Amino acid sequence: MTVKEMTGEAREPITVPSTLRNHVLRELRARIVAGRYKPGERLNESRLARELNISRIPIREALSQLQEQGLVTNHERRGMFVTKLSDEEVQQINSLRMVLEAEAMRLARARMTPEVLAELSKVVDQMENWEGELIDAAALDRRFHAIIWEAAGNPYLERTLQSLTTPLFAHKALEHVSNEIRRWRLNHHRALLNYVTGAPGDPMLAILEHLRMGYTDPERYSSLAVGA
Repeated sequence: MTVKEMTGEAREPITVPSTLRNHVLRELRARIVAGRYKPGERLNESRLARELNISRIPIREALSQLQEQGLVTNHERRGMFVTKLSDEEVQQINSLRMVLEAEAMRLARARMTPEVLAELSKVVDQMENWEGELIDAAALDRRFHAIIWEAAGNPYLERTLQSLTTPLFAHKALEHVSNEIRRWRLNHHRALLNYVTGAPGDPMLAILEHLRMGYTDPERYSSLAVGA
């Protein structure tokens, strides 16, 4: 028996090699995106550990990271579940997103720099020439919007949009659509780029048209739908 065990001192925390953490994260994410774990399905740590033949610690860490990415949702006292949003929840998020993102676009336009423009242009070029995995397309989509939110210069607005849209982007990433449809949606970001770089137009209408590429009636819960 060691001195620590004799004296009752706390054991040193178990560390998981980063290579194992990354492997487990990639594996669980791939299974979710592929539909092996369905939206709304509970992700039991013990079962996942048995499936991957590893301990529960790297599973727990991976699930925590997937929660940050929006692919997994933690329901209090029930556990972790693959993200699932109802159509009503999606449209309620979209109605608020339109208002906040339109403001972010106005601010980003006023604060645009050559560096931000180059970064946005690079992402748009990548989206217009995308030939990769669906999950990578979703990451590119989110990256484009995140650049605009950061360029707005209001960290509270940026954090609110990040938090608000995390489950929304994850929900869209889990949608099983063809590469052609995904590519078509990606190709509709240049209109947003044109606005933030000086083209005339209404940012609210620009983001509405953009959301219509992927959703039916995204304005359903907004003032645009009630004619206010």
